[in-house]
Amino acid sequence: MKVYTKTGDKGQTGLYTGERVDKDSVRVEAYGMVDEADSALGMARAIAVNPEVKTTIYDLQKLLWSLMADVASVGAEPRITGKEVQQLEVLIDKFDAELPPLTSFLVPGDTASSAALDIARTVTRRAERQLWRLSRQEELSGEGLVFLNRLSDLCFVLARVEINGK
Repeated sequence: MKVYTKTGDKGQTGLYTGERVDKDSVRVEAYGMVDEADSALGMARAIAVNPEVKTTIYDLQKLLWSLMADVASVGAEPRITGKEVQQLEVLIDKFDAELPPLTSFLVPGDTASSAALDIARTVTRRAERQLWRLSRQEELSGEGLVFLNRLSDLCFVLARVEINGK
């Protein structure tokens, strides 16, 4: 099988559910930004020093594949539900409980791995904003929006874990 298909040479692409849309549609931009968040998390995972952070990031990346499929689908049952949002909240609480209280703003860049997680956090927030744009134009599961919001919070907490060397 060849990598190139030539089906997008005229500015359209296929959604997961088969519909053809313009490559610059809000929907394609939205799942493209989720893909960027996945890649940013991959970079963070590659340089993270805490094994538990590495494993957590890997699991998050797999969840982002489900979110991308949700955004690239029209009329399909969502894969990201309240259950996955709750999983992120449990992780946030677990890691946050192991950290000292936050007493000041953090400037990104204390360690390479925390800086990578800060980039992942900001890319995730950008993806969330794009999904909000999409939700105002087309039908979209609200849980994906909440999921990205919690994911950015988790990236912040994981960056603190990496800074604290836990």
